[in-house]
Amino acid sequence: MRRVAILVLFLLVALTWGTTWLAMRIAAETIPPVFATGMRFMFAAPFLISIAWLRKTPLLFPPGQRLFQLGICVFYFAIPFSLMIYGETYVSSGLASIIFANMPVAVLIASALFLNEKTNSMQVAGLTIAIVALAGILIEETKTSAESHWQGILALVSAVIIHAIIYTQCKKRSCTVSVVTFNALPCFLAGLILSATGWFFERPQVSAFSAHSILATLYLGALAGVFGILCYFALQQKASAFQASLVFLIFPLIAVSLESYIYGYAISTQSMLFIIPLVTGIFITLISKNIPVTSRNRRCSLQTNDRPPDNAKHS
Repeated sequence: MRRVAILVLFLLVALTWGTTWLAMRIAAETIPPVFATGMRFMFAAPFLISIAWLRKTPLLFPPGQRLFQLGICVFYFAIPFSLMIYGETYVSSGLASIIFANMPVAVLIASALFLNEKTNSMQVAGLTIAIVALAGILIEETKTSAESHWQGILALVSAVIIHAIIYTQCKKRSCTVSVVTFNALPCFLAGLILSATGWFFERPQVSAFSAHSILATLYLGALAGVFGILCYFALQQKASAFQASLVFLIFPLIAVSLESYIYGYAISTQSMLFIIPLVTGIFITLISKNIPVTSRNRRCSLQTNDRPPDNAKHS
């Protein structure tokens, strides 16, 4: 029964993450990126806050960590997620997902730089293979419309780097909070900030929003932003850290396949060949000893239950 539960959760997370990238592309078709991200968080926040209220889970981080909670709002939610959807206005959703699949590699590098964590030869080998393969994909995909492609790629890579740095800061601060506490209030505040910023600077024409774009933002907020998060942490509770991390190898394949099926667009054959060493490099990184994505650092060391924090430390 446990194996069935793990398989179901794994498939749900992979499907949710794999479809997120296509949903962002659809949302950005008629809604400006920053405003769309604000809508996404405003759709998600009521669900997360309601879950916190029902489970009597605190919305605030422990005393001494609340300024960091504001930092989470800005640097985990507002900026990176805006960069993600902005990047997708220039590159395909499949390529965007491939870039983000390198998160375990980025966390490994950030941990070595900011936490002085030692790396072994296997980690270095996996990291090198993944970076070289990703570089090959990016160069291949930018042979046409290189200027606009690189603009989108830079936004997406920046989002990955910012998230990786936040992960290391979470681990450095060693604060344990529930996943609901980590997401609910920062998500709501980020939604307010981005909605206001988008309204004043992007001047969105609400009448021009398509039904597909609105539904896509609703999907991103209510389903991907709530259901996807809860499923991932439930998966981490039931599966090993390595098993849960394998989702990073699967969701890009779903994203690429969906885009090819719906839009008829596929990355080049050469890029597809580069995916093999890319997946191999990420896989080696994941199975290496003491990798950042482990049971002791599961997505910023958050508690997967909803008990109040036992101390004032944060991940």
